[in-house]
Amino acid sequence: MNHVFTAVGLLILSNFFMTFAWYAHLKELNNKPWIIAALISWSIAFFEYCLQVPANRIGYNVLSLAQLKIIQEVITLGVFIPFSIFYMKEPFKLDYIFAGICLLGAVFFMFRSKFF
Repeated sequence: MNHVFTAVGLLILSNFFMTFAWYAHLKELNNKPWIIAALISWSIAFFEYCLQVPANRIGYNVLSLAQLKIIQEVITLGVFIPFSIFYMKEPFKLDYIFAGICLLGAVFFMFRSKFF
């Protein structure tokens, strides 16, 4: 179980970098040429990969590939929603709740064999 927590922790950290690499340029660099935004985003994404690759390697020792992917999607939504609301100043949408419920269904189906 310790490997699962290590993998999840690394995936959470990597998602912070990923989310900033993918979307922060829309706010911070929107008046710069796209190549500048791409280079800065790639430099941020480097750190995301430095965390994500070991997270997936550790997680794959104790989880199936599908379980690892669903965990990643849950984390992505969990990081993206606060990022979009607090950093990008987007309004909260009820659709975030509905997307989360759908992901909980995906979690159930990917992990049900471990519990039933």
